[in-house]
Amino acid sequence: MRWKTFGIGLLLAGAGLTSTAMAADWPQSSIQWVVPYPAGGGSDVIARLVAKQLETTLGQSLVVENKPGAATIIGATYVANAKPDGYTVGTADSGTLAYNVSLYRSLQYDPSAFTYVGGLARFPLMLAVPQGSPYKTLADLLAAARAEPEKLTASSAGSGSPHHLALEMFEQLTDTKITHVPYKGAAPAIQDLLGGQVDMSFVDSAAALSNIKAGKLRVLGVATPARIDLLPDVPTMAEAGVKNFQAYAWQGMVGPKGMDAQASQRMSQVLMQALQDPAIAQRIRDMGVEPMPMTSEQFRSFAERERSEWAGVIQRAGIRLD
Repeated sequence: MRWKTFGIGLLLAGAGLTSTAMAADWPQSSIQWVVPYPAGGGSDVIARLVAKQLETTLGQSLVVENKPGAATIIGATYVANAKPDGYTVGTADSGTLAYNVSLYRSLQYDPSAFTYVGGLARFPLMLAVPQGSPYKTLADLLAAARAEPEKLTASSAGSGSPHHLALEMFEQLTDTKITHVPYKGAAPAIQDLLGGQVDMSFVDSAAALSNIKAGKLRVLGVATPARIDLLPDVPTMAEAGVKNFQAYAWQGMVGPKGMDAQASQRMSQVLMQALQDPAIAQRIRDMGVEPMPMTSEQFRSFAERERSEWAGVIQRAGIRLD
């Protein structure tokens, strides 16, 4: 009996060693990185930039696949349904993890069920007007908005986008009514802002940076806790008189529920290293974006706080997209 027990123990120990060895060998093949946006946009560029660095560290290729549509729901659902073996991960952003659960009555994925790998980047949001606008300061714009409710118009990248929800939070904090004009993407929203078809817009730093540098847009305030390096002379919203207003379009990496623990831990580690690499971090900053390195637990906690905060904004605004 003792020899039988000893033999079973050896078998179990051997199985454990085999399992550990297999996990230690991850990855043994290419990894799919799903981006829920079209190729060429900010999210896609960041994924491809970081993926190249991860390939060097992991010794395997990371294949970026774009699965855009339905407010990131198509890409998110694909990742949620993938085999949790560590060979499928995805970009998940503020819409995926914080907004959609309040905007839609039912989702094909559960934002809390993902394996949270780590943070990627955040895009500061800022209130901009055309260069020829009569509003020189945030105080000017607020005075006009309060004098004639709903007369001012604001473009956004679409209903339920970070730009739209930043506008809703702004209205709630300033007790103003501004007419929302949604577009299909940031580019047309900015184009009509440049042309003066709308009065204002909350824009993200990556999409609007070239027009800001060219002097075609005037930024009245940034929705960040401190001034940003790209626009050191532009006040924060708090400095301009709107307290407790911070808004970013942010994103991180997730995997399916129950993703292999060794794979998720390794990916989290190398992702943090990549974002802290000075050359990679600088290339992200050059896009007008801030690196957002976070551990898996930090990223999960951050997403949960954002989900709770924006649920209140969405509920007060009465927004539903289905």
